Amino acid sequence: MNRKAAFLLGILASCALPQVTFAKHSIGESSHYQQDVEGKELIGRWDIEVDINGTPAPSWLEVKLSGYRTLVGHYVSTSGSARPVSQVFYEKGKFRFAIPPQWEGGKMNLSVEGEIVNGVLQGTITEPDGKTYRFKGVRAPELKRTAAVKWGKPIQLFNGKDLSGWKATGKTNQWVVKNGILTSPQSGSNLVSEQKFEDFKLHVEFKIPAGSNSGVYLRGRYEVQIEDSPKDAHPNAVLFAGVYGFLAANEMVNKGAGEWQTYDITLVGRLVTVVANGKTVISNQEIPGITGGALDSKEAEPGPIYFQGDHGPVEFRKVIITPAIK
Repeated sequence: MNRKAAFLLGILASCALPQVTFAKHSIGESSHYQQDVEGKELIGRWDIEVDINGTPAPSWLEVKLSGYRTLVGHYVSTSGSARPVSQVFYEKGKFRFAIPPQWEGGKMNLSVEGEIVNGVLQGTITEPDGKTYRFKGVRAPELKRTAAVKWGKPIQLFNGKDLSGWKATGKTNQWVVKNGILTSPQSGSNLVSEQKFEDFKLHVEFKIPAGSNSGVYLRGRYEVQIEDSPKDAHPNAVLFAGVYGFLAANEMVNKGAGEWQTYDITLVGRLVTVVANGKTVISNQEIPGITGGALDSKEAEPGPIYFQGDHGPVEFRKVIITPAIK
């Protein structure tokens, strides 16, 4: 071998690729670590009912595994939006976590502690004002649909004349019908349909004044936000056309205060599509759980349509629902 050939072989040897060592853990082994984590029985979604001085109030919790052993989650209190839980601590069969206050009064953290007894989540919630309430929770249903949806005939939920088929939830009913328009002139009671529905397509036409806020609740549990959001605002889950606290619209399509606007919403199981002012802004996305202001946390049951009337003035002129048939 001449000197030139030996030199070239030396260069090739020095440039050889290093041996690649692959990780021992495969993607499919994540379930193995979940089996070993302490508090694994908490993992999942929970529909919660809080006893507030004898009156049931809905709440919701999701617990997830982050990495090998850390439990994290999201929590919906009896008011406000879904909030992240940075860590759920578990020791000797009991769990606890705390989150900063949101809309509640008081300066303390909201704290939750409890355990699972015979498959039921139970414990106490201490609000930022220091008041403590007991709760119970059951595992939330998946609400998966296996058969293709068949649609029935459209139903006019609002007849354009009066409040037939609707009921106010508060002590004072501010809702009136003027010139064929369903109107809430100021903050007051929410308005709930007497009929209940499971899967459906819903068409609503609405208008709000500057700075106002309302919402359309699907099955009485999942709010699609109506708000006078700035037209140049980056969409998020608490602004116009978002599913409150969970799903953001992919585009801000609010026409602005004083303009008639439309939502066409399809809800099948947990999957929702929102078409706002003719544009699809949420497409077949899963709603994880109830939103703040829900009537109850009984997600397995049919529920009504309800309009939020306790946040500001709002008007509706068409409310048409097409239920799925079995």
